[in-house]
Amino acid sequence: MKRRICAAWIAALCGLAVLTGCATLDRGGQSAVLRAKRRVAPAIVHVRPVKEVFDAGRRKEMLVMGSGFIISRDGYVVTNEHVAGQSTSVQCVLSDNREVQARVVGTDVETDIAVLKLETDSPLPSVRMGRSDRLEAGQSVLALGSPHGLARSVSLGIVSVPDRFLSDKSLMEAPYYNWIQTDAAINPGNSGGPLVNLRGEVVGVNARVLSGAENVGFAIPVDIVKDVVADIIENGHVRRGWLGIEFQEMLAKGDVTSEEGVIISDVDRLSPAAEAEIKPGDILTAVNGRRVHARYEEDLPGVRLRIASLPVGETATLTLLRGGEPLEVSLVAEEKTSLRGSQQAFEEWGFTASEVTTEVARRAQLQRRTGILVSGVDPGGRAAVAGLQQGDIVLQVDGEEIPTLTAFNAAYARLRDGKARLVMLFVQRGALTRFVLVNTTAEAAPAASEPGEDVSNER
Repeated sequence: MKRRICAAWIAALCGLAVLTGCATLDRGGQSAVLRAKRRVAPAIVHVRPVKEVFDAGRRKEMLVMGSGFIISRDGYVVTNEHVAGQSTSVQCVLSDNREVQARVVGTDVETDIAVLKLETDSPLPSVRMGRSDRLEAGQSVLALGSPHGLARSVSLGIVSVPDRFLSDKSLMEAPYYNWIQTDAAINPGNSGGPLVNLRGEVVGVNARVLSGAENVGFAIPVDIVKDVVADIIENGHVRRGWLGIEFQEMLAKGDVTSEEGVIISDVDRLSPAAEAEIKPGDILTAVNGRRVHARYEEDLPGVRLRIASLPVGETATLTLLRGGEPLEVSLVAEEKTSLRGSQQAFEEWGFTASEVTTEVARRAQLQRRTGILVSGVDPGGRAAVAGLQQGDIVLQVDGEEIPTLTAFNAAYARLRDGKARLVMLFVQRGALTRFVLVNTTAEAAPAASEPGEDVSNER
């Protein structure tokens, strides 16, 4: 009798485990996953851009693969900047296997977002955008896209951390947001695809994986994405305010508990903040009367976003503490320039160059943004023979000031077409300046390999 009772209890417990475990997953959880997938899958796009790549002083084209998703019936697509940025052409494969050309509407390097426009007149399925500020650790999410080029793939996981801060040293810098960390499998080719909640709403854009880790992926919060996408569609780029100040968290001063604000750690000497005599060590406590506070590193993106949101050309008021004394400073926000300047190849001379951005000018301690930055030198080219090096800043050509890449291109074309034999470049290398004499008729050494087309997967 006792044995029969024990057997009955064991059977009942096993049945309860089935009802509360696997049965719940099958009937409730699996149904929710399928509904969410079916709601989003028709709007998933397999993205195949041909990217312009500059390497070792030469230009070549590279075919890459990534993912994206349609956000409007007229064909706007969101993907990553590292997928579609610097593309010469973009082909997209829709969920019904149609191949459609797309143009790049605009990109934003600092948030790693790009917007494409599909060249089609027929209405298209689109996703529903959710909110990322409501995400919680443990919440189920789906990652959709084309891992390793395998289109229409879906992986299931949870939000591991909704607001993961990653330091600049991790090579996953995100100045204006913290990452959504998930264990839903994200692989090369998933980049640009959506992270989706079980209501079928996009809550993030898949962008990164942690090298060497198993299923540790990161997505850009959709709350940031929505604002960036709206700016790109309206203006072709994101316009941000810039004051020329860098920040550190309050704990950098020690374990303080009473002080609020954020430490100003550096001031660009060519910036509005420098003109307003803001100094490293000042503590910023408010922007236009709104309090700011960054006790920890993960609080810094919110402070940077507050500064970036300042209207360009309008006066802003900063409330500071200097030596414990309050201080108000008024200054006009400038437009933040791109972190990455456009590049160009100068094949006859054997080097590539890019614009001098504000960051480059600051690091080179230039008095103003001027010249061009040598981004690569062909080892067998005439520029290399003359002694030009990667990282040099060309300031003059034959005594003529070169303020921009456009100005250098004009001078280069004129000298090339005029068959000038010797050209004198005046360059800055580190803290020193020097002259580099280029013999445009010198025999160039044969390159190790000709530029060709590479095929690779982008994350």
